[in-house]
Amino acid sequence: MLVLSHFKGHPMGGYGGALKQLSIGCASSYGKAYIHGAGVPEDMWTANHDLFLESMADAASSVHDYFKDNIVYINVMKNMSVDCDCCAVAEDPCMKDIGILISTDPIAIDQACLDLVYASTDPGKEHLIERIESRNGVHTIEAAEALGYGSRDYELIEIK
Repeated sequence: MLVLSHFKGHPMGGYGGALKQLSIGCASSYGKAYIHGAGVPEDMWTANHDLFLESMADAASSVHDYFKDNIVYINVMKNMSVDCDCCAVAEDPCMKDIGILISTDPIAIDQACLDLVYASTDPGKEHLIERIESRNGVHTIEAAEALGYGSRDYELIEIK
């Protein structure tokens, strides 16, 4: 499986990357409601926010575990906005393009993307960081690592 994600902000998750793509992106309509509702589809817009983030991490683990070693993740860090591509009217990009990351670990690739945003000298990063932090976006990565299907540790190898 190839998981291709446009890394950017997200109105609910704080950011969207490999973990969001694995969970929400691979879920059925009912599955999306189940994840957003943290196990209670009827609560999809009112569930505890951190439980929603943990539900995304859990759903992502199911897909990752199913494909085991036959999965690769690509996060494209271009045209980064605070909004997801799923928004009817998304804000314009707020940061310059950073590049494309590839990994076999969905947790490491999302952590690397966050680290690259924080390390950027682009003044637009503050807008994206505010979105990520105001939604506790890193909690999805924390919850995913706690489930044991990847690591926040990584080695970034730059290819030009």
